Amino acid sequence: MEKAMHATGEPAGDDQGWAGDTRWLRDERGRLLVGDRVLDDVVAEIGGTPCYLLDRGRIERRVAMLRECLPASVELHYAIKANPLPELVAWLAARVDGFDVASAGELELALAAGMSPQRISFAGPGKSASELALAHAHGVLVNVESFREIGILAELGARDGTPARVALRVNLPFELRGSGMRMSGGASPFGIDSEQVPEALAAIRAAGLAFEGFHLFAGSQCLRADAIVEAQQASYELVLGWRDLFPAPVRMLNLGSGFGIPYTIADAPLDFAPIAANLASLAARAREDFPEARLAIEPGRYLVGEAGVYVVRVIDRKVSRGQTFLVVDGGMHQHLAASGNFGQVMRRNYPVAISPARGEREIANVVGPLCTPLDLLADKAELHRAEVDDLFVVFQSGAYGRSASPRGFLSHPDVTEHIV
Repeated sequence: MEKAMHATGEPAGDDQGWAGDTRWLRDERGRLLVGDRVLDDVVAEIGGTPCYLLDRGRIERRVAMLRECLPASVELHYAIKANPLPELVAWLAARVDGFDVASAGELELALAAGMSPQRISFAGPGKSASELALAHAHGVLVNVESFREIGILAELGARDGTPARVALRVNLPFELRGSGMRMSGGASPFGIDSEQVPEALAAIRAAGLAFEGFHLFAGSQCLRADAIVEAQQASYELVLGWRDLFPAPVRMLNLGSGFGIPYTIADAPLDFAPIAANLASLAARAREDFPEARLAIEPGRYLVGEAGVYVVRVIDRKVSRGQTFLVVDGGMHQHLAASGNFGQVMRRNYPVAISPARGEREIANVVGPLCTPLDLLADKAELHRAEVDDLFVVFQSGAYGRSASPRGFLSHPDVTEHIV
């Protein structure tokens, strides 16, 4: 195994000033390392490009950091939707306290990984009757998001004599400031409006469901600790205001996540210390206000996003009217987010790099093999000069990558994903 030659390494984004744990080292020949191994060797071993690679050590460090910062009374759950790779889910099952799922497929994945059904929660605004039946049959906690779901679960419980386990997902009356995707604060398909919570709690009581608590998720991909703290505190105060209406003592307060990761050099990494301090404060309050309750957070992207890279190979190099184009063997059909077509209002390059790094640098556009101008992985990016057969790497790709992309588009070969 070849080792890195210098401690600081080559920052993601080809020396563009990328910070934090996103620094990836190179060996003495300028080749990127992943999981302490030469990228070229890993790619050869798994059968070539295109591929996603997840650095196990980076995920372990992120889990360890959270465990160290958080009080023992705050549970760490993983939102499988961020990356449902079965090998990853099975590996995380022994390292987190629970899983959040959003479909029957994810539920079956969580169960196959060995997670106790008591430690699985099921969220999502469009749960089918069969999905609710599956969750109830396994004793999974259902985050109910409509009065329809309450009714179906009531029928299921009456049929088998076992009350369904439920928590109430609330459409909060505020948004998470600075979030990439706002999940509350206005009209929303997610959860039950906060002003309808008293009615929903009464319906849960009347239906004889096993009420356990609340799911309070305001938004995602936020890099502002103050905004996350504000949302957590406001969520807690809301629940406190409904205390006299609970059908049973609260056993779970799921505060969601919202923790973001930097995707451009302009993004400052999230300062987790104020969030940890706030969660410790809320946990101390909960011991008095809700003595039977557990607090939980459910990060997905924050656990795995920075640990992944998308790797493709340069198959052509061409100049068109003064601009350099690198054509690679993967594209938007495999990494929709990197192409800017997965929620970006204004397209911004992910941090990217060429391996191996040569001394000369250039401005290049990196495009995939698809017959559409949308198939753009890097727009006028400053990169080390690339030649045919070099590797092009997209960092920050461990979450919402392969599973969030239209892999059947134009019938190109699928992309593989591996833990290193």
